[in-house]
Amino acid sequence: MLCFFSILGSSLSSHVLGSATMFSLHGDQPIVSVYSTYPFQNFLQLIGGSGMDLRSKARTLSGPVSDPKKLPKWNYDGSSTGQAPGEDSEVIIYPQAIFKDPFRRGNNILVMCDTYTPGGEPIPTNKRFNAAKIFSHPDVVAEEPWYGIEQEYTLLQKQVKWPLGWPLGGFPGPQGPYYCGIGVDKAYGRDIVDSHYKACLYAGVNISGINGEVMPGQWEFQVGPSVGISAGDELWVARYILERITEIAGVVVSFDPKPIEGDWNGAGAHTNYSTKSTRSDGGFEVIKKAIEKLGLRHKEHIAAYGEGNERRLTGRHETADINTFLWGVANRGASIRVGRDTEKAGKGYFEDRRPASNMDPYVVTSMIAETTLLWKP
Repeated sequence: MLCFFSILGSSLSSHVLGSATMFSLHGDQPIVSVYSTYPFQNFLQLIGGSGMDLRSKARTLSGPVSDPKKLPKWNYDGSSTGQAPGEDSEVIIYPQAIFKDPFRRGNNILVMCDTYTPGGEPIPTNKRFNAAKIFSHPDVVAEEPWYGIEQEYTLLQKQVKWPLGWPLGGFPGPQGPYYCGIGVDKAYGRDIVDSHYKACLYAGVNISGINGEVMPGQWEFQVGPSVGISAGDELWVARYILERITEIAGVVVSFDPKPIEGDWNGAGAHTNYSTKSTRSDGGFEVIKKAIEKLGLRHKEHIAAYGEGNERRLTGRHETADINTFLWGVANRGASIRVGRDTEKAGKGYFEDRRPASNMDPYVVTSMIAETTLLWKP
């Protein structure tokens, strides 16, 4: 669950009610403009019962907080999110990571939380708990795993759930001119994309880039390099910010791995990965051994890499077949791609191209670390 704390100073009760949040979705304007008299507000984010439905609620505190351990635990009605029965409905949220709030600004913060029973046990949809255990293992800590996640998504027209920019009931021209394209007939929704980029930078999310994707109406942002558990925190918060901005724009964001059937690219979350050993001299040999391990556990990884991924991993449209594991240098039709720069330098990172756009980053990042650093074949 992502939770947001809103911390309001006690002197604000009169004018906070009359303040407004104003958005501009144009690249040359501020993303958010709010009254500067919003100094101490917190907002809580959480993940609902489906594993992909982001939820949020706000809470007012008496002053600014920079350490999540100093924020209070809270609860919500788990029976309304599919995470608890009605007769025992409380789910407890634990604050875990703090980001600046790009919507309220000032001293307001967004807080990433995970979810527990009243007895302190992680609920089944709390994937952060196990990931944190893996990332705190001494052998993993020593290797300083870095992640760069390429999050693809599709913007849809609200009323018809059809890609933004596509004619109603029809199709645009074939793929080719849209990837990294510019122009009104090639790029649909750039104001949303640029606003999201700026909002993530403001929030402190380590967002490293954006681009238009192969299918029109589809875009990508990249988060990272981020170390360990922070990769999952940052990607979930970036998704939350994107959902909030599309809400304001009146557009639906889809993380479906194959939103349109036929000769159209699907949507993935390619996960780039390196460790201290792969980044050091001789790292290419370490990469080869890591890839060999990933191949031995291919089925287990596929099962955890997102629902509906079989519709995307067909061996076409820059994917490998879901039932086949292969790797190659500069091969975007492989399960694992190694870049030319890594091959030339003899060290660096590799890209796992299998994760779907709706994957849970806590699951994917921790599983890659576990397989490559802890698992013994």
